[in-house]
Amino acid sequence: MPLIGHHMSIAGGFERAVERAQAVGGDCVQIFSKNNSQWRARDITEHEVLRFRNALETCAIAHPIIHASYLINLASPDRELRHKSIDALVVELQRGARLGIPHVVVHPGAHTTASEKAGLKNVVRAVNEIFRQTRRVACSLLLETTAGQGTALGWRFEQLAAVLQGVREPERLGVCFDTCHVFAAGYDLRSPSAYEKSMADFARVVGWSPLRAVHLNDSVGALGSRLDRHAHIGYGKIGRRGFRLLLRDPRLAAVPMYLETAKGERDGEDWDVINLRALRKLSPRVARS
Repeated sequence: MPLIGHHMSIAGGFERAVERAQAVGGDCVQIFSKNNSQWRARDITEHEVLRFRNALETCAIAHPIIHASYLINLASPDRELRHKSIDALVVELQRGARLGIPHVVVHPGAHTTASEKAGLKNVVRAVNEIFRQTRRVACSLLLETTAGQGTALGWRFEQLAAVLQGVREPERLGVCFDTCHVFAAGYDLRSPSAYEKSMADFARVVGWSPLRAVHLNDSVGALGSRLDRHAHIGYGKIGRRGFRLLLRDPRLAAVPMYLETAKGERDGEDWDVINLRALRKLSPRVARS
């Protein structure tokens, strides 16, 4: 069975995210390393590092990853915003390395008033500069597939491939596959034939080796809607059949997967528990080893 976890809040300390992940039965955890709506980040203390790492071991939570701030836009034609984004991602990678987290997930960004080609060039230049400034930092960057809402890049596999092929250190760059985003971008996952075609496109254009993480989200929007809105598992347009195909795909068996569905309760039960239970029922083995 694939390792499945959630995005969890770090309110109260980094270790609290790990404890929250364990409480709902998760195997792995994704966090923001700081306030997602602010550029600034206070330093992480050695005490916080030790508590976080101890919590991972005590709670048996594996594969922690960081999701970078949504303020970041590596594709922007605005030079000041792009430079702020570069600086912010350098800090995110440094924070990841300090916490012992191997990957930071980031959206490629939106080209806004520039062309798609110019936006992709900006992403490549930005990633090259980030890697230049973090040569001794043991944390890599993952570009997330996007829904393509507005002028967001990363909704076509070819756009991700262009960045992977354009950077000087491709071994430090990977991909995070978001099910909602991929579906909303036009890649169908709902039937065996459609799923295989979409995955064959991914393998041909991007390849399996850069894939480091999967975001498990159903989609409010229809196929090709380019609407970036997550739904609970089985309550969106992908449906349970699509997730069954993905969870039983042997090519993804070793890739950690993270829920980013909305928090809250249904009939007094935590949605994180409900979604995780639904996914485990769809997995090859229901029982955890």
